[in-house]
Amino acid sequence: MENKIVYLNGDYLPLAEAKVSVLDRGFLFGDGVYEVIPSYHGHLFHLQAHLERLENSLAGIRLANPHSREQWEAIFAPLLDSKLNQYIYLQVTRGVASKRDHGFPENIPATVFVMCSEIVPFAGLNDGVKAISMDDTRWQFCNVKAITLLGNILHRQAAIDHGCAEALLVKDGNVVEGAASNVFAVIDGVLCTPPKSNAILPGITRDVILELAISNNIACSEADIPFAALQTASEIWVCSSTREIIPIVELDAKPVANGKPGPVWHSMNQIFQAYKQSLL
Repeated sequence: MENKIVYLNGDYLPLAEAKVSVLDRGFLFGDGVYEVIPSYHGHLFHLQAHLERLENSLAGIRLANPHSREQWEAIFAPLLDSKLNQYIYLQVTRGVASKRDHGFPENIPATVFVMCSEIVPFAGLNDGVKAISMDDTRWQFCNVKAITLLGNILHRQAAIDHGCAEALLVKDGNVVEGAASNVFAVIDGVLCTPPKSNAILPGITRDVILELAISNNIACSEADIPFAALQTASEIWVCSSTREIIPIVELDAKPVANGKPGPVWHSMNQIFQAYKQSLL
């Protein structure tokens, strides 16, 4: 691990040598954003969509993008291995100020950190996983991919404490997303996912699933999912960039339908895997 090469503020160096000041606003305030980009055998998955989301997150916290899209791609390239499935993690903070103050400091460079790690296949993919529902206690700008993830962490850990892989979050009576994932449900034969808003992270994998559903004649809809409707859904999934599409087979200690991954998930997972291969 110590020999792993990362990027920090213009330099490529071993991870063990990468250091950030204790006055960095990411450390002091969580004042920054991040992005996660899968790479399959050296091919970055929907790179432009990920960089657009990064731009939107930076704009959401009023931080100038330190690099153009072409510069970002050039930064990533030396970290990728064409023989592996990996993911890029990048983080941008407002930088190192001379003192701790809540107001934005002026004329300081952003801190930019990038590393690349191997994607480990998720163990629960084929059998499905358990989930619990929880009231969403996070802040109101969940559409910003901010590094201030304490609310998400507490929700995910509560799920783990209950022997579950994910927490499905409920806000104003509707399921919005998972602690670290977007959510889908098959209700009355239609694949549903909540619409984009400041209540959810606009997931790239989420968007790809919708595009693939439409192109493969799978009935789908972006609409609010009342928690009562979720409880009678025939299938529930969560998705993210590194875990892809994971079926939920038990919610709040009750089986989802027959307690096994459903036929729509099997179809979509095959379609998604074939789509990934088509991009290589």
